[in-house]
Amino acid sequence: MNDLIAKINAEIETFKTETESFSEKGVKAAGARARKASLEIEKLLKEFRKVSIEESKK
Repeated sequence: MNDLIAKINAEIETFKTETESFSEKGVKAAGARARKASLEIEKLLKEFRKVSIEESKK
């Protein structure tokens, strides 16, 4: 669970960095990287939900 949380936090940091580059500096490639990070965050959050439900059943 801790590893999953660390991955989520790392992706969120990547997303924040890339969206900042995209919105403030106008780096178009950063927009693509931010979108990729958002998809990965979505995937990780779904996994977190699944794992947390399993943990709460114990």
